Amino acid sequence: MVLQKIFRAVIMGPPGSGKGTVSARIVKTFGLKHISSGDILRVNVSAKTELGMLLKSCLDQGQLVPDDVMSRLILSDLKAVDHTSWLLDGFPRTVAQADALDGAFNVDTVINLDVPFQTIRERLTSRWTHLPSGRVYNIHFNPPKVAGLDDETGEPLVQRDDDMPETVLRRLKAYETQTEPVLEYYRSKGVLETFSGTETNKIWPRVELFLHKKLC
Repeated sequence: MVLQKIFRAVIMGPPGSGKGTVSARIVKTFGLKHISSGDILRVNVSAKTELGMLLKSCLDQGQLVPDDVMSRLILSDLKAVDHTSWLLDGFPRTVAQADALDGAFNVDTVINLDVPFQTIRERLTSRWTHLPSGRVYNIHFNPPKVAGLDDETGEPLVQRDDDMPETVLRRLKAYETQTEPVLEYYRSKGVLETFSGTETNKIWPRVELFLHKKLC
């Protein structure tokens, strides 16, 4: 689909809400450029840029990355694709970051994936990974052929620390505390669109319809 105008969107949702899948489908269907804050952070840290080194020292000390550092990092990347339609994923995470983004760009819509925490907990704690390849299995809907072993290599699968039940609960609570004010910020501006459900394949058609209406 060829867009008639520059369109800028933010996608939000807790870890395990299906954000990656929905983002990939938006990019494929509407041709937006997917900009992931996680990718930008990794590139800057590995390239040892000035901001990347600052970032690494925060992370190494277990500190939160200051809002102004995060904002400078992401906004400099966005300015490099100034005349492009994009979908921003993983930023903003605080009201200060949302304010910084607003000062630089006009955000047309914010897509919020609202998936019950119980569903996410079941989804994430059922994930097992083959670390060398990154292949991910889910014991409920995408199990390995042999329990506990990778389909292609037969090597053992592990549960990542991020997917342990207690870690999942902690991540979800942190997301809720941190992000609710950001959702409220965009709600008050009239650009927040929330899609609720428990299955990505049922949420996606509603997101697609909404974007078709916005863009056509």
